[in-house]
Amino acid sequence: MASLSSKTEALLRLARKGPFRAKDLDAAKIPRPYLRRLCDRGVLDRVDRGLYRLVGAPASELQSLAQVAKRVPRGIICLLSALEVHGLGTEAPHAIWLLLDRRARTPKLGYPRIEVVHASGAALEHGVEVRVIDGVKVRITTPAKTVADCFRFRRHIGLELALAALRDYLRTRQGTIDALLEAARADRIHAVIRPYVEALT
Repeated sequence: MASLSSKTEALLRLARKGPFRAKDLDAAKIPRPYLRRLCDRGVLDRVDRGLYRLVGAPASELQSLAQVAKRVPRGIICLLSALEVHGLGTEAPHAIWLLLDRRARTPKLGYPRIEVVHASGAALEHGVEVRVIDGVKVRITTPAKTVADCFRFRRHIGLELALAALRDYLRTRQGTIDALLEAARADRIHAVIRPYVEALT
């Protein structure tokens, strides 16, 4: 009975840290039936296939970012989703925008909805920071990289949204112009963004 209790406690400790995957139980040496038992008892909630959270756990408004980061740990939150985190622009994203390596498969998630763009090299690696949201490490583009990406992927989100993000970036001073142009070089869109920066400064 002590063993049963200790495994349950170990699972609850894991759940208190934030959303978790069923395969996270393997590293903690917790048998999968414990997961089903706590779900049946209404202690845990199945958010999506293979993703669980503690029922009633406090969650931020960015909880869906944490859920996606847990399911797709190599993904990087970008574009409209990153703009929302940084308080730039006014467009509320209808999905979680995710930047993946060009060779990576697009993940299939039931919830939340995702939009995926791909990059490689400097365009993928430059300007990425890590934030902890609801106990989960979330990789997200920096403000400068986010704005540069908006111009790189303007066919996906529209030039007007990219320009609004640039105006907010310059107005709120969340980064320097040099940081923005450096990110634009990594994205290979320096020549595209420079005239807009010059017109607005």
